[in-house]
Amino acid sequence: MSESSHTTEKNTWILEIQQLKAAGKKIIALAGNPNVGKSTIFNYLTGLKQHTGNWPGKTIQSAYGTYHFQEETFVFVDIPGTYSLMANSTDEEIARDFICFGGADATVIVLDATCIERNLNLVLQTLEITSNVIVVVNLLDEARRKQIHVDIDKLAKQLGVPVVPMEAARKKGFHQLMEQVYHATQPKSTYQTNPVQIVYHQWIEEAIAKLQPIVSNIIGDMLNARWVCLKLLENEPLLIQKIENYTNKTLLKNPELKEQLNEAHNLLKQKNIDGSAYKRKIVTTLIQSAEIIASIAVFTEGSGHARDRKIDHVLTSKRYGIPIMILLLFIIFWITITGANYPSQMLFDGLFWFGDRLSEFLIWLHAPAWLHDILVLGVYRSLAWVVSVMLPPMAIFFPLFTILEDLGYLPRLAFNTDRLFQKAQACGKQALTMCMGFGCNAAGVTSCRIIGSPREQLIAVLTNNFVPCNGRFPTLIVIITMFFTGMLTGPFQSFWSTVILTAVILLGVCMTLIISRFLSRTILKGVASTFTLELPPYRKPQFGKVIVRSIFDRTLFVLWRAISIAAPAGLIIWILANIHIGDTSILTHIAEFLDPFARLIGLDGYILMAFILGFPANEIVLPILIMAYLQTGYILELDNWQAMRDLFITHGWTWLTAVCMMLFSLMHWPCGTTILTIKKETGSWKWAGLAFLLPTVTGILVCFTVANIVRLLGLI
Repeated sequence: MSESSHTTEKNTWILEIQQLKAAGKKIIALAGNPNVGKSTIFNYLTGLKQHTGNWPGKTIQSAYGTYHFQEETFVFVDIPGTYSLMANSTDEEIARDFICFGGADATVIVLDATCIERNLNLVLQTLEITSNVIVVVNLLDEARRKQIHVDIDKLAKQLGVPVVPMEAARKKGFHQLMEQVYHATQPKSTYQTNPVQIVYHQWIEEAIAKLQPIVSNIIGDMLNARWVCLKLLENEPLLIQKIENYTNKTLLKNPELKEQLNEAHNLLKQKNIDGSAYKRKIVTTLIQSAEIIASIAVFTEGSGHARDRKIDHVLTSKRYGIPIMILLLFIIFWITITGANYPSQMLFDGLFWFGDRLSEFLIWLHAPAWLHDILVLGVYRSLAWVVSVMLPPMAIFFPLFTILEDLGYLPRLAFNTDRLFQKAQACGKQALTMCMGFGCNAAGVTSCRIIGSPREQLIAVLTNNFVPCNGRFPTLIVIITMFFTGMLTGPFQSFWSTVILTAVILLGVCMTLIISRFLSRTILKGVASTFTLELPPYRKPQFGKVIVRSIFDRTLFVLWRAISIAAPAGLIIWILANIHIGDTSILTHIAEFLDPFARLIGLDGYILMAFILGFPANEIVLPILIMAYLQTGYILELDNWQAMRDLFITHGWTWLTAVCMMLFSLMHWPCGTTILTIKKETGSWKWAGLAFLLPTVTGILVCFTVANIVRLLGLI
């Protein structure tokens, strides 16, 4: 039986865990770098017995689940993937706080066997907090393919804690893991470890020695006294406050500790080891220790890493990195456009054929004319349009993009664009949030949590809408086909359609950088922060899982959202088109009111009205526009793009209208779902309002400028 729980209270889930602990259940923290297979292990162990909730005080979701072993119940808590516990980002802070203060009986850290050295940084930092650690070396099958050999016994000896070999994808190593977890949660008298202790710079060790006896006397064994000393020397007030709250002891107000802490700080200052220099020496020592341990326990025969470095030498180079990125983007769009044409037409024909049968059925039932028109001509045809136009591109685009993610290319994309974002005084991780925005801007906004700096996170949230989501792709593709490439035939049409679409996307990226720079120089002033970005090893994509995950997690999710909004939109449009004030429909009254302003920016009143009524979802803008032009409240069975083009030209469209339509589609307000997501992420309607105004004003100014330059030059 499935047990599930969802909550909006930010501390409910952790209270539940405390109750489980009080009931005698063992709490196991599951930690690791991103992309090491941690989720695979968690899902295998907990299955359907999972619960979700929000981390206390944060907007990041947690997950925990139960597993029974040897008459014990273990509660596994899936900590956000992180590279470090230095708390330079929200994920790192959450992981550190749970390991320190979450009451875990043991901590399991999952490593990637193909990059042990990089992963050991997290292990060594965790061992400074708690000795009750079990290390899992996962992905050993991939390591073998790369001719990387990990000596598990040597690694365990170097770390001083149990190390479990595992191939989670093949379900190997789980029993051994649970045996170690079981032993780790037994009384101290029956289970002891001897974890490695990192020896820092001479003067840091002297400073620690001044503090450790006093700290140990104050807090006892509630926390690792040596680690607390390191944090006192680091002088992080928020963490020190958390330590005092957890231990219910005062540290900084203790006269003896305060005196020794001042002496320790003076000692380090005399040796030029204060502030950032202190942190650098700590990090350098951890990295060097990881290198030494890895050199003892890991042996590489082949050229797996060398091959990756050779590929990265090209893919991440200053000369080729950006052009290759653009080429890959072009290929994805070309496959999407070319592959979507035929299934889209087949779906269109099939769905409208079924609509005719539905119409005949309602007529056979003697349904009232108004009911027939609402259901078939209003609601059903709106749905048919959305499905036939949206489903094929999504079903192609999402798997292709997910393959790049599975292959390990997306972190390289962030690496390549980091220099550009640095110049815009933003964070390079923003490139990853932009990639999420290609699927859904609401998801892109949520993914901005990976950015540690609140200022840079806010910049990424406010500018994510400049990347066109999947709801805007159909509009862009249809307009490009109708007005710029429709006269071409064969491969030339899809090639030039892809060139134009890629140019539009790159314009969106440029606008993201420009607006990010503008925000950094005005209301969100600051200096761009540095960040650590893992470049994972290249892996063979798991095509089966990619297709399933893309279809169910992305394609069907976005499609259902569009359908659920298109149905009521079709009903509203039918009502507006069929209720008249005088001799004119409400739809026409609205369009005529908006028309003077719309003409200034190269559009018309009907186009602007379609964007306004499409606020719930970008996917329905084009169907609304077609219904509005037809003045019948429903979509006709337009046989091809040419028929649609003729309809638009009849209503005064020119190539300039098409250009301004694409520009405004690229740069206008976010959809309703994205606005609500921004409000949730920022906790403020002020930022949600700015996220609405920023692209809207930008889109209006760009369209106004383009339209009037073209008119002044007499090009139309």
